[in-house]
Amino acid sequence: MRASFKHPAAAAALALAMLLAATAAEPAGNWTQWRGPEHNGSSPDAHDLPVSWGPATNVLWKVELPSWSAATPIVYGNTVFITSAQEGFNEPASYEQRPGGGPGKKGGPPPPPPPAQNGGGKDQILLLAIDRSNGAIKWTKVIGGGNRIYRKQNLASPSPVTDGRHVWTMTGSGALRCFDFQGAQVWARDIQADYGEFGLNHGYASTPLLDQGRLYIQVLHGMKTDDPSYVFAVDAKSGKTLWKVERPTDAPNESPDDYSTPLIVNVDGQRQLIVSGGDYVTGHDLASGKELWRMGGFNPNGERFYRTIASSINIGDVIYTTSTRGKPFIAFRAGGHGDITSKATVWSNDLGSDVPTPTTDGKLIYVINDRGIAFALDAKTGKPVWGPERTEPGTYSSSPLLADGKLYATNEDGTTTVLKAGSTFEILSVNRLDSHTLASPVAVGNQLFLRTADRLYCFQNQ
Repeated sequence: MRASFKHPAAAAALALAMLLAATAAEPAGNWTQWRGPEHNGSSPDAHDLPVSWGPATNVLWKVELPSWSAATPIVYGNTVFITSAQEGFNEPASYEQRPGGGPGKKGGPPPPPPPAQNGGGKDQILLLAIDRSNGAIKWTKVIGGGNRIYRKQNLASPSPVTDGRHVWTMTGSGALRCFDFQGAQVWARDIQADYGEFGLNHGYASTPLLDQGRLYIQVLHGMKTDDPSYVFAVDAKSGKTLWKVERPTDAPNESPDDYSTPLIVNVDGQRQLIVSGGDYVTGHDLASGKELWRMGGFNPNGERFYRTIASSINIGDVIYTTSTRGKPFIAFRAGGHGDITSKATVWSNDLGSDVPTPTTDGKLIYVINDRGIAFALDAKTGKPVWGPERTEPGTYSSSPLLADGKLYATNEDGTTTVLKAGSTFEILSVNRLDSHTLASPVAVGNQLFLRTADRLYCFQNQ
């Protein structure tokens, strides 16, 4: 039966209700995408999370992984999904990102094995389904091959995404796959075969965004290609492209390269796709991909090596985007048409991060920069409520987790500093695993999931 309304107010009320339903948060008690249910690294439903742990303390289970990766685990119901490489070598060493670091150099990962060692399936990319109750591996599927090393990442860097019935994966080589929860492959695509080779200096690493039956994927590159950057939408059920648009930039040299994941934000009553990278943030129509507006100012001096890694976050229609080395960190109000750079800025400072994506509770923006210096910024003004403050010394590549009134910050040595969330800086604990760690921590219910180079841990108060 079709409803009819004699009064415009009734129709408007129905439209608003439908919009609110469409923008509702993901189901409670799950972590279905890289930055979780709020798309900003926070988990409002987490509770009674452990403050202290170790290799044999508050460990519910731990499972050996085929190799290291920066990919974050995702959790739905009783299943944990994680991607991993399966390389001819399995030791990333306890290397740090240092200028000049690279394969075979001090500060870089180990050199790739020679071709003879890298064959025989040892360069595969895998998807693992793990039983959340006990850590048993339910099944493992090959989702790609030809693994390569790019300093801090390999081709298993993009995290999986799920809707509770299917799980989707994208590898750094462009292998896009869909599986059901029993491990049966539903469809498969090769994005580089469809649209050309990726041209990023350090390999492709963006995670797809899943929303209302669609996957939104950005390929922003330019260091090693003259092909244009682009964004496209895929029907999650069939794998077919719904639309694809070029995403132009005048960023020079490596500055077009981007490793972030897009957002969807309600702007002036319209849900829009927000794409960050290549010296700009752009808003796109969900139905067509058409660019609606763009915000600049993220590379004010036009530098040649201003690639971006951290993703944007939002509070309402205000977008918070940090640039290379955290300079600048800009909050701006999305919306309008065309170039909004001169009129959209809410605040700007140099207190952002380079690799870790910030997190927020809606009032404070929490930043852990690459040296482990922490800030809590007032979301409205950008001014520090506290900070700079020192967490455990080290290099930080994983993004902070905000959950259960605590902030979890993990460095590359596998050491996690637990801070009290809120307007007062307080270190609650420092926990060491002594294993190289790039992936961001995840919280679901009363459990904390942390991936190191060789294991996935599930911590829970015992």
